[in-house]
Amino acid sequence: MLTTAMLLTGHNRADAEDLLQTVLERAFRHWRRISRTGDPGPYVRQMLVNASIDRWRLLRHRLEQPLGLDDCLPAFPGPSRPDQSSTIADQDLLWRALAQLPRGQRAVLVLRYYEDLTEAQTAALLGCTVGSVKTQTSRALAKLRGIVIIADSGSQPPGAPKLTHRTSPRGASHG
Repeated sequence: MLTTAMLLTGHNRADAEDLLQTVLERAFRHWRRISRTGDPGPYVRQMLVNASIDRWRLLRHRLEQPLGLDDCLPAFPGPSRPDQSSTIADQDLLWRALAQLPRGQRAVLVLRYYEDLTEAQTAALLGCTVGSVKTQTSRALAKLRGIVIIADSGSQPPGAPKLTHRTSPRGASHG
């Protein structure tokens, strides 16, 4: 759930922890009712999405903070593991690109591709139509592709956070 919260908040760990803590506190207060439904996971996920939407509304006019590398990179593997630098670089590029999307588009991608929900489930969670989910998904993926292409070419639009796509020691680009 923390990862979902981080994706919904643009990978801002502090905001994600606050969001998740708020949701879990609410769920705890109503646990008897929630647990009667069988699997409380979908219900708590709905609570997380709803709280995230409420947060968007409150923070609508506040600009998001750029990501720090420490917020989005997994811990480095021990010496016995094979080199994972290209995987980490690709993940870093994806997290940074995802954070540049508008909140609604980011939420649609998180729910559709990270949470693996259907278009109908995503629409129900976000309180919109399936057509809106399809449109937002299409626009978000197109924007992500553009961000990644810009990062690969090395040119950045004015005011955009620096996105770099690392290369292997042999100079071959991964991506």
